[in-house]
Amino acid sequence: MAEKLIPLEDAQSIVMSHVAPTDLVEIPVWQAAGFPLAEDAVADIDISPFANSAMDGYAVRAVDLAKASTDAPVTLSVVGHEAAGHVFEGVVGTGEAVRIMTGAPVPEGADAVVKYEIVEVLDGDGNEGSHVRFSAPAKVGENVRSAAEEAHAGDVVIHAGEVVAPAGAGLLASAGYASVKVHAAPRVGIISLGTELVAPSELPARGQIRDSNSSALMAEALDAGAEPVFYGIAPDDEQAIAELVHRAVRECDFVITSGGASAGDYDFVTALVRREGEVLFDRISMRPGKAITFGLLGVSPTWGFQAIRPRRMWALRCSPVRRFARCAALPRVRVPCSRRRSHTV
Repeated sequence: MAEKLIPLEDAQSIVMSHVAPTDLVEIPVWQAAGFPLAEDAVADIDISPFANSAMDGYAVRAVDLAKASTDAPVTLSVVGHEAAGHVFEGVVGTGEAVRIMTGAPVPEGADAVVKYEIVEVLDGDGNEGSHVRFSAPAKVGENVRSAAEEAHAGDVVIHAGEVVAPAGAGLLASAGYASVKVHAAPRVGIISLGTELVAPSELPARGQIRDSNSSALMAEALDAGAEPVFYGIAPDDEQAIAELVHRAVRECDFVITSGGASAGDYDFVTALVRREGEVLFDRISMRPGKAITFGLLGVSPTWGFQAIRPRRMWALRCSPVRRFARCAALPRVRVPCSRRRSHTV
């Protein structure tokens, strides 16, 4: 039985020792943004698989333009056209250039790209059969993105545990992934306890107060990447509370109750956890927020602000200000997830 005050640091360690990965789910890469990957993502090819142009312009041999200047411009013959999806099959020879679009493969023989805006078209439309004039040298590799600039085949492009950003979803697709395995967002059940509580939309009568803790706790869970599930307000009835807690424990990975975690006549949650599970602590050396229960019920952790299963469960008995203080002090496990939803059941 956990009865004595424990230091905040010890409480944090106990909570973190009961955090476990959620189940794996496989989802399309376009839905993966915001999720931590469950496995390393490895490129199956070089990204990009070929050297490509960073500009619209002309693919040239830098040696042909080595002496180009305003006073002594160099004229080249345009022998082909290269665009994304349209490959020039020839080889760029001495005195030749190929019209090229951004992202297109740099043709064999060329080693630089000169942007279109600084090239003078002497005749034709600038494509095959035209002649173009250059008034400055080009450096080898100028405006050329090298093959495998982002990754080589076999490289890990995103490591297990890393959160996928929107750009990362594109990288995964480039690496050959149509879908990836990620850790599902944990479901966090939230229950408000107290006959005196009414919904925020209701006007409180004498002796009643609006339930504000559940909204704040739902927002905290959602912001941390979890999927909060609100089970409503339970009156100060031991059987009703037990039924609601058991339901939440069956359906969620983590349960938080707000109210009923101190030493009042209607504090039923800690007793429930103690009777059917294991209370890991029920007092923390901190003010405000001393009366916090954390334990296991069935299989879920439970917070009283209270918690349950050997599901984790928090049990909290607190005013909104104290709730905020407790949430700020206790461990906050970030579970990134872009598919977060909230439920009221």
